[in-house]
Amino acid sequence: MTGSTYTRAEIEQQPDVWRATRRVVQAARAEVDRLLGAALDERTRIVLTGAGTSAYAGEVLAPELARALKRPVEAIATTDIVTDPQAVVAGDRPVLLVSFARSGNSPESVAAAGLIDQLAPAAHHLVITCDADGQLARAYAGAANAAVVTLPAETNDRGFAMTSSFTSMVLAAYLCLAGDADVDALAEAAATVLAGAGKIERTVTELRPGRIVYLGSGSLKGLAREAALKTLELTAGTTVALGESTLGFRHGPKAALTPDTLAVIFVSGDDYRRAYDLDLARELTGELGNERVVLVDDDKDDRERDNKGDNKDDREGTWHVPRAPGMPDALWALAAVITAQLTALTCSRAAGITPDNPFPGGEVNRVVRGVVIHPYGELGV
Repeated sequence: MTGSTYTRAEIEQQPDVWRATRRVVQAARAEVDRLLGAALDERTRIVLTGAGTSAYAGEVLAPELARALKRPVEAIATTDIVTDPQAVVAGDRPVLLVSFARSGNSPESVAAAGLIDQLAPAAHHLVITCDADGQLARAYAGAANAAVVTLPAETNDRGFAMTSSFTSMVLAAYLCLAGDADVDALAEAAATVLAGAGKIERTVTELRPGRIVYLGSGSLKGLAREAALKTLELTAGTTVALGESTLGFRHGPKAALTPDTLAVIFVSGDDYRRAYDLDLARELTGELGNERVVLVDDDKDDRERDNKGDNKDDREGTWHVPRAPGMPDALWALAAVITAQLTALTCSRAAGITPDNPFPGGEVNRVVRGVVIHPYGELGV
């Protein structure tokens, strides 16, 4: 199997870099609070943005931040803002744009922020990035309408796919906007997942899935999309992967199922959403077989596993991810995604691909290339 210099190490460093991320946010607290005090009123539109994995960071966070802040929070990708900025700037409402960027050098990152400055009557920016020298960080460093939170240098993943950068940015944004979190419990949960990596790797190696379907509800839908992207990236597309919502899957995307599909369901900690997740798990088990349906779930022994009392704690197809009492799905997702990162890494190696550089010919790049940013308002707009 082909080795990995960076990717495996960057997956394994996550418990440590999360604690370092907490310290960074604590140090930036006064600056973040200054920004939020100026940016937020009852009319402010809060938009979480990024491209690719960074867009999915927003999708994981938006439902939970809406609950925490008691106001709508939207996840809109930079790629959508750049092509249709007027869909984001609605009337005379101010905008707080929360930008996620590993490097901040993707063309859309700076362009999307600039368009919001150009079109919104009042624009503020919370930039969360892993690279202090990136274009986005430099563009807003010291700006009166912005705060830049630069995460520890270790989070600027050198591997092709974002792993610790993704989880650290989600954590940082949660700490900035929602308040405190039990980072130590989260890091311990991740350490538990990493200690059990062998089970995940054995399952994936034995099944040799031609396709992987990731499913989840609420914040875990964004997690499912990020999980699928990791497989596509690290296998250079040789393993097809799909991320979808638990209920949305039946409405067409279920057509992707084949006999060699592995279905992975991220099971919510919320009893209401959880019921829908487990309904689909039973359905897919009947169609694919028990061995091809995996639940990513917490490991509380006293928790009922489905509405019929069928306890699945000991099923081979459960990948346990501990959950501290009261931990919301958006935070638990950071430990749960490690199961998908390990799955993607295993599939990559099985295919003889170098995970750190799955596209040696440059067909897909670590920092996107080839994007032309057209001046807005100069093309007949």
